Amino acid sequence: MKTLLGLLFVLSFMVVACSPSQDKTVSSNPEVTSTPVQAGEQKTQNKLLVVTTVAPLTNIVSNIAGDRLEVKGIIPEGTDSHTFEPRPSDADILSKANLIIANGLHLESPTEKLAKASKPKETKIFELGSNTITQDQWLFDFSFPKEKGDPNPHLWVNPKYAEAYAKLAAQQLTALDPAGKDYYATNLKNYLQRLDALDKATREIVASIPAKNRKLLTYHDSWAYWAREYGFQVIGAIQPSDFKEPSAQDVAKLIDQIRKIGVPAIFGSEVYPSKVEEQIAREAKVKTANTADDELPGKGSANAMENTNPEHTYIGMMANNMRIIASNLGGNPDLVKNLNTGNVVGPTATK
Repeated sequence: MKTLLGLLFVLSFMVVACSPSQDKTVSSNPEVTSTPVQAGEQKTQNKLLVVTTVAPLTNIVSNIAGDRLEVKGIIPEGTDSHTFEPRPSDADILSKANLIIANGLHLESPTEKLAKASKPKETKIFELGSNTITQDQWLFDFSFPKEKGDPNPHLWVNPKYAEAYAKLAAQQLTALDPAGKDYYATNLKNYLQRLDALDKATREIVASIPAKNRKLLTYHDSWAYWAREYGFQVIGAIQPSDFKEPSAQDVAKLIDQIRKIGVPAIFGSEVYPSKVEEQIAREAKVKTANTADDELPGKGSANAMENTNPEHTYIGMMANNMRIIASNLGGNPDLVKNLNTGNVVGPTATK
């Protein structure tokens, strides 16, 4: 009997010793413990995953999502988003997504095809561009001829459409995570103020450029919606609609066109380096400079919560573009000098 009582005492002591204390949470790893999540906090490992595509969209969404959600862009910067073929690892990321946000308008067709095949059945794919403009507002142009049926998808280059993207993103994130409604609304309000400042600075830049110089010839035709908003004329694109290099005949026509119109500069692309562009500029005797539509300046992460470079943002990209365009078309590049290009959340957030 004494032996039995002694055994029961030892067992009860072991149960007490092995029970978790009230102020500790036991991890699935027995060697790791963590402090319980306080009210209003989220456990990192439990964050919902939002998958995006190109870097500007990722940065816009990240500024709304902040630290409540994990935002991951899968199209690498400096990659042609039109022809990008997703990697096997992207299927794994998409299979874990709680929400997928794309641009749409046929921009990321291979990526969206993989997303539909890989994502959980309940995961939504939301297209920002397709929900910002209607089909009668689509633009077709040199790189995107109407007979091919693919509209120009580069809406985000227009800051007014970037505002629409931010609002739509806030709606989708709130639907995904209703408890974060006020948080997303605050981030949206702050971010829209930054985008409004970008819009105003852009209008000042355009006004500083002589009217006769408000013409764009670019390598890849990504400025159509920006030009429509700010009173520029897109006079052509070097890159044909098949995304290959132009023929000798196409080059000769472009050189003649530049000479007749008299623009002082043409603009290449960070994503599409081309010797043809340099040849055209040399023979037409104009300057050349590179702009960007989906590659953010400097090195960094498009995810605001991982970004350590305050210029590696959508607004930073557009401010840099305005500086380049103004410098080469006779405008005042200093008009964007005081523009706040930082994120509204994350390590580089600025007031």
